[in-house]
Amino acid sequence: MPKTLIEELPRIAAEGRREAQQALDRLSSGVQIGLQTNELVLPARDTSGLWRGQNTHQDLYQPWYNRLIYGDNMLAMQALLKGDPANGTPSLRGAVDLIYIDPPFDSKADYRTKITLPGGDVVQKPTVIEQFGYSDLWQNGTVSYLEYMYPRLVLMRELLSERGSIYVHIDWHVGHYLKVLMDDIFGKENFVNEIVWAYSRWANVSTAFQRMHDIILFYVKNPGATFHEQRVQLTEARKRNLVQIVDGIKVSMRDEQGNVVYRQQTDKPVSDYWDDTDIWDEIYQVGKNGKERLDYATQKPEALLERIIKASSNEGDLVCDFFGGSGTTAAVAEKLGRLWITTDIGKPAALVMRKRLIDQEAKPFLYQAVGDYQKQAFATSHIKRVGDLSQIVLGLYGALPFAAEQVADRNFGYVKDSRTLVMVDSPNKLTNAATLKRAYEAKGSLLGGGWNKVVVLGWNFSFDISQALQEYGSKGVEVLVIPPDLIDKLSKKGYRNLISSGNIRFSSLQYLMLKPIEVAQAGEGMDIIKVSLENYVLISPDNLPLDDANKQKLQQVMASDPLALIEYWSIDPDYDGVTFRSKWQDYRENTENDNDPLHCVYTAEIIVPQKAGRTVCVKAVDVFGYESMVINEVGRQKTEDRREVGQ
Repeated sequence: MPKTLIEELPRIAAEGRREAQQALDRLSSGVQIGLQTNELVLPARDTSGLWRGQNTHQDLYQPWYNRLIYGDNMLAMQALLKGDPANGTPSLRGAVDLIYIDPPFDSKADYRTKITLPGGDVVQKPTVIEQFGYSDLWQNGTVSYLEYMYPRLVLMRELLSERGSIYVHIDWHVGHYLKVLMDDIFGKENFVNEIVWAYSRWANVSTAFQRMHDIILFYVKNPGATFHEQRVQLTEARKRNLVQIVDGIKVSMRDEQGNVVYRQQTDKPVSDYWDDTDIWDEIYQVGKNGKERLDYATQKPEALLERIIKASSNEGDLVCDFFGGSGTTAAVAEKLGRLWITTDIGKPAALVMRKRLIDQEAKPFLYQAVGDYQKQAFATSHIKRVGDLSQIVLGLYGALPFAAEQVADRNFGYVKDSRTLVMVDSPNKLTNAATLKRAYEAKGSLLGGGWNKVVVLGWNFSFDISQALQEYGSKGVEVLVIPPDLIDKLSKKGYRNLISSGNIRFSSLQYLMLKPIEVAQAGEGMDIIKVSLENYVLISPDNLPLDDANKQKLQQVMASDPLALIEYWSIDPDYDGVTFRSKWQDYRENTENDNDPLHCVYTAEIIVPQKAGRTVCVKAVDVFGYESMVINEVGRQKTEDRREVGQ
C-alpha cells in the first residue's frame, strides 16, 4: 500500500537535507559553480531613433550590479553562495535581507507560451530546460513538489542575513505541507504570519465554495528581523479612546475633569488578511487591461510586493526572488531603492523581465546565465557513459565510430567515403572556443590529419562560441546543434526506432545579418554610427518545441518576414571582446517610434565619441530566446564586416 503524504514527510526532509548539504559541500570543493555574464544592460531603449551615448565605458566589476539570472535556481543559488573571487564577486552567504518567492503550485498548470507574430499566434511547449524544471516539480505529484522545494529552501536560508525574512506565496494545493517543511527548515518559532491575500475574480460554476485567496508564509531567520509596521489610511477618521495600564489593567485615559480622552484615528495597522474588496486595503490582481499587465500568467501586482518589501527591508538592502516570473519583485525593489537579484528557469520569463526593467529605466544590471540541462537528462537516463552516448549520436548523424585501436577517444567518428571528421561534445559540457580549438587540432593531426573538415555536434553553447566560429569557421570547422530532446526521445523510442524514422535533424546555429555599418561625423569630436539589421536566420523549427501546425505558421513568417522573429536587439558601440555592454536597446512592444508592437525598429543611429576605428557588437534575441551576435570593425572611412553566429 503506498505511503500517505504524512508518512512521506520524514523521508522528504531527510533527502532534502542531504541534497542541500551536498550542494553546500560542493562550494568548498574545486567544482566550478559560476555565473556566465551574457550582458551588462545599460537601459536606454530606443525612443527617438538617436541615442547620444554618455557612457562609453562601464566597469563590469564595480561594487554592485543588480542581476537577472537565467537558469535553474538551485544552481544559481549555489553560484551566489560560492561567489567568484577571481572576478571580485564575494559570496552572498548571509547577505540577503529579504526573499520573496512565488513558486509554481498548480500541478495542472499549462506552461505553454503564446508568441504573437504577424499572421497569427504560435504556441510553444516548454523548452527542454523548462521541461526538466517542471517535470521535477510534478513527476510524482505533491511528493515531487516537496522534494523539489526542500533543498532550495535550505539554500535560501543560507543566503539570508541574520535580520533577513522570507515570504513564500502559495495556494491551497500544497500550502499546508509546505508550512510543515518551513517549520523544519526555519524553525517553528521563526514563523511570523500566514498572510491571506483575498481577491475577486469572475466566479465559475462550482461544486465547492469559490477559491479566491492565496496564502503567503512569512518566516524570519532570527527573532528581531527587520520589520516596519505598515499602515493603511481610513476613508473616514474614527473616534478612539486612549488607554493606559493601571495595576495591570487596561483602562481609558481621562483628563483632569475626569472625561475620557479621545483621538481621531486616520489609519490602522495592516492585518494578515489582505482583501481587495476592503475599502481600506486595495491590492488587486493584475487586470486584463491594467497598465501593469505583461500577459504573463502568474504576474502579481506591484502593490503586493511593495507592501512586503517596505515591511521587511530598508533602502539599500538586498532583495531576491528565485522564481522571478514577470519580474515584479525586481521592478518594485528597483523603484524602492533596494538592491535585487532575480532568477527564472524559463526563457520567456527572462525576456519579459529584461524588457520590463529596461522599460522602467532601471539602473544598469547584469544579465547572467547558469545551468546545463542536458547534463541532468543524461544523469537520469539509462545511458551510463558519455562514450556510449557519443556513439549513439554519431550513428544518428550518419557517421561511423573509429575502431578502438585507431582512436581511443570515443567522441570522434567519420563520415564514410568522405574526409569529414565528426566530434560529439559531451552533454556535461558547454561547447565553447576551447572545444573548437580541439576539433581544429584534431582535423590536422588525427590519424595523420588530412581531413577536409570537422563537424562538431554540441548540446549547449557558451557565449564565446560566436567569436570561436568566426575564428575557426574559415578553417574547416562546422558546428551543428544536437536536438535538445534527443535523450528524452532515446528513453521513450529507443535508438533503432530513431534510426529507422530518420527524423533526427541536426541544425546549424541561428545567425543575424547586418547591412554595412555607416559612420559619419556628428560635430566636433563625435561620430554617428548607423546600424541596420538586414536578415535573421532562425534555428531549424524542428529543434523548437512546436507541434506541426505551429511549425507551419512559423515557417511562413520565416519566409515572408524573418526580422519579425527578433524580440530584442541591442548595441555595444565599443565592444572590448569580453563583456557585451548593452548601451542601446529596442524590442517588440516598444511602440514609441513606430506604433507596431509586432516588430522592432531595425535601424539605430548612435552618437559616440570619435575614434579612428572601433569594434561594434550587435546582439539579437529571437522570440524563442535564442541569441545571436555580430561583430564589426568599423572606421569613419572604412567598414569591415565580420559576421558571427551564436547561441
